[in-house]
Amino acid sequence: MKKYMLACAGLCLALTFVSCRSSESAYKKAYDKAKAQEARNAEPQVETPTPVVTPLETRPATQTTVIDNTDNVVVRSENFSVITGPALKAFGVVVGSFSLKANAEGLTGTLKANGYTPSIVYNADRNMYRVVATSFDSKSDAARSRDQLRSTYEGAWLIFKK
Repeated sequence: MKKYMLACAGLCLALTFVSCRSSESAYKKAYDKAKAQEARNAEPQVETPTPVVTPLETRPATQTTVIDNTDNVVVRSENFSVITGPALKAFGVVVGSFSLKANAEGLTGTLKANGYTPSIVYNADRNMYRVVATSFDSKSDAARSRDQLRSTYEGAWLIFKK
């Protein structure tokens, strides 16, 4: 019985050594691959010229200051038309700009729920719907309202009709 167990253990050990042996063809393949890579790197590299791309035409933002800029408050002057809501006075406080009218209407609903009487104006030059929360005849009143609205709408800014 011990002879059979010893013979089986020897056979298993022999099979293990035979199966782990690396074949010569695997070494040959790796050697050929390395030589091919070396030959490719030795060839002179021809650089293809980088295509020249014309830069995008940038337009300056039409952000201007009004003549009575003693308080140093920036006002953006734009051409727009009132879509919904009351007519705007000289200065408006914009709390949202959207390319989709439905998004502007959603913000308008939120503002109405908070007690504001917002307007939606459309700027055809930029294809944007602006949500104006409040409007004033005085720039200083508009600036105070903008500062108050920035606690909720941090990107609030002033608009003036061209």
